[in-house]
Amino acid sequence: MTTTQRMDAALSYDVETAREAVPALLSWLDYQRRYLRTPGVQAAIRVGDELVLSTALGHSDEVAGTPLRTDHLFRIASHSKTFTATSILQLVEQGKVRLDDPIDTYVPELADTALAPVTVRELLGHQAGVIRDGVDKDYWQLMDPFPDRAALIELCRVNGQVFERNEHFKYTNIGYSLLGLVIESASGSSYGDYVAANIVERLGLANTGAEWDHRRASEYAGGHTGLLDGTDVREVIPHVDTRAMAAATGFYSTAEDLTVYGAAHYFGADQLLGDASKRLVQRDESLVNAHGREIGRYGLGMDIVTIGGRRLVGHSGGYPGHITRTFIDPVDQLVVSVLTNCIGGPAGTLATGLVKLLNLAAEAPQGTQVPSDVDATRFCGNFANLMGVISIALLGGRLVAFFPAAPDPVDSYEELQVIDENTLAVVPTAGFGSIGEKVEYTWDADGQPSVVRYGGSSRWPLDAFRARRTAQLAEADVHERARRS
Repeated sequence: MTTTQRMDAALSYDVETAREAVPALLSWLDYQRRYLRTPGVQAAIRVGDELVLSTALGHSDEVAGTPLRTDHLFRIASHSKTFTATSILQLVEQGKVRLDDPIDTYVPELADTALAPVTVRELLGHQAGVIRDGVDKDYWQLMDPFPDRAALIELCRVNGQVFERNEHFKYTNIGYSLLGLVIESASGSSYGDYVAANIVERLGLANTGAEWDHRRASEYAGGHTGLLDGTDVREVIPHVDTRAMAAATGFYSTAEDLTVYGAAHYFGADQLLGDASKRLVQRDESLVNAHGREIGRYGLGMDIVTIGGRRLVGHSGGYPGHITRTFIDPVDQLVVSVLTNCIGGPAGTLATGLVKLLNLAAEAPQGTQVPSDVDATRFCGNFANLMGVISIALLGGRLVAFFPAAPDPVDSYEELQVIDENTLAVVPTAGFGSIGEKVEYTWDADGQPSVVRYGGSSRWPLDAFRARRTAQLAEADVHERARRS
């Protein structure tokens, strides 16, 4: 199978399907942000060339209570590697770099070291055996400055090699920092100037750059510490310059900008690279196996993930206070980007969940579509009882129910059919839930759901149940005491 083939042809969908799914996606995303105690989430989805979703939820600075905006800048960390790989392939297309050139062709200071024969291709694919971050990487917790060029070269000369070339896949920020020096040598420009002229400006990315820009300090989303335990209170982390490591981890951007950038990696797009170069970047360069199982796949500057039969490329990013993830489907032309502003932020979980919900919308099984004369949105919402919350949402022209607290929203979803203006039914199939049973609605004076009987169990809109829960528990206690007396 080539990288331009879908693993499941049934997963293609159009912009209208994605637009219809947006309320469900937003509801799930906001619920997850609150449930996981994440300060802020910025997210965007692009289908084809249309931005179908862009949102900012929560806070830029949780301590100060500053709301997050869609134009707040996030440090996107290892997303930088995709910009670096794209730049290298541009220079390959121009004949200024060859993938199998040794690194000392461009960084002569390494000529007499163990890293001298390491190739550009091996660095792009993390097959060069280069140390990950150095023997002292406390700069990641802001105890020291990030290495400058001289420190990077000295580190590589003395402690650069851990494995022989192509012995193991070994992810390396130091290796990608060296690729930044390759770009500078081959182009005659600084790394920041090269990517600005050849990627950022070409795509009109007004909120993207290769390194911390102190002139825009007020525009950056605050980063937050991780939760050491369930009672911990987050603190805000300052931004710092990544210096010679910008090519590995320095970039800033927004979710919206990243969907524009991701769309430039669709097959057929010609703003940055030809399709032949995209295939090199996106193909399986490394199958990452450890402890007897596959733990990942990596191309030349992009990782490869399969979600529900959809083969996606892209990258994650981890910077002190910011965790980010972008997925690109270059065949069906989908980009999903989620940025979070805390250590341990659930960007990967959230981006994966959004793709799964979009896949669910695309499936559109026969016989479950809501009739055209029925307003399906009136049945939608989050409904709670003592056992938790269930979401009823419109996806792909039909109603589905799932648990919004679950990290995988489609792991145990149920399809629903409209019976009449007050009643749904869970579609008959094998399962552990209320299969084949009724979902009955009672409406308030404004025509909104007041009570939903799902498979015989009463549920209320979230705020309504929160308001009644204490009294409900107290009443249960009274009844139990009366029974015992």
